[in-house]
Amino acid sequence: MAFGRSSRKKRPVEPVTLKILVAGGFGVGKTTLVGAVSEIRPLRTEERLSEAGRPVDDLAGVEAKTTTTVAMDFGRITLREDLVLYLFGTPGQDRFWFLWDELAQGALGAVVLADTRRLEDCFAAVDYFERRAIPFAVAVNCFEGADRFPTETVQAALDLDPEVPVLMCDARDRSSVREVLATVVEHALARAERVREPATT
Repeated sequence: MAFGRSSRKKRPVEPVTLKILVAGGFGVGKTTLVGAVSEIRPLRTEERLSEAGRPVDDLAGVEAKTTTTVAMDFGRITLREDLVLYLFGTPGQDRFWFLWDELAQGALGAVVLADTRRLEDCFAAVDYFERRAIPFAVAVNCFEGADRFPTETVQAALDLDPEVPVLMCDARDRSSVREVLATVVEHALARAERVREPATT
């Protein structure tokens, strides 16, 4: 039986789609990170900061910030032919945390973006993912003028488990963000594999 040319063509791969959250404190660069890698025009729900919000929005260290995410950022990136990530950036302020549970449903893992000038701002995100057993990696966004510390120092300051990856990154740089996302996926899949392993006696 003769096969036509079309029968020899490689069949298109049906990619696996995974959901990744991008969390962290107010003004740490979550919207920038999603925008840096998204293959589609990112969906952003930003509003201008107002005088009414000043009593509850801590602008210390981010005085130049004029907008804030009020629901989520959304983007998409193809890591490999067979792997597509949907990115959901969470709002950073406490008053929008009621949205986190909705956004976290079905997430494979998360990126906690940190700023060494305001490291305490990411404590709540770290605690959130630890309590819900959602695998995460910490990505230190290296702002110009900010002090640089070894990853071991950041890990100790955040009291992280040794298995939690800590990376330095530039949220504006596509290749840097891709490395962070690949690390999160690898960490989450490795953790899931350990959970599936039968307990030895």
